Amino acid sequence: MSLLPWLVAAWLIGVGVAGLATSRNIVHMVGCLSVCQSATYVLLLGIGFRAHAGPPIFYDHPPGTPAVDPVTQALVLTDIVVGAAVSALLLVIALQVFKRRHTLDPRHLRPLRPDA
Repeated sequence: MSLLPWLVAAWLIGVGVAGLATSRNIVHMVGCLSVCQSATYVLLLGIGFRAHAGPPIFYDHPPGTPAVDPVTQALVLTDIVVGAAVSALLLVIALQVFKRRHTLDPRHLRPLRPDA
């Protein structure tokens, strides 16, 4: 495996964490979290890549032909679906926060207190 997927994944994690640390908007934070998660896609696909290999399903290739790892591809697809669901859930929570508190700035949100 080459060094390029590791460098791209590290750069994506760095950009996402920097955005999370400096964000003043909950929706922006959800986007930065999605960028961090895209680093896992790059890393998993880089790990499963094999140079000069074909698809994992063969019809006309002889046995022993090199193929890419289908497990990492399935993990990436699962990661994408889970990431989309988590992002949708976080955006719905942000919408509810905005409806109840009229702000999306995490610094202006006070802790929840039960009504007494």
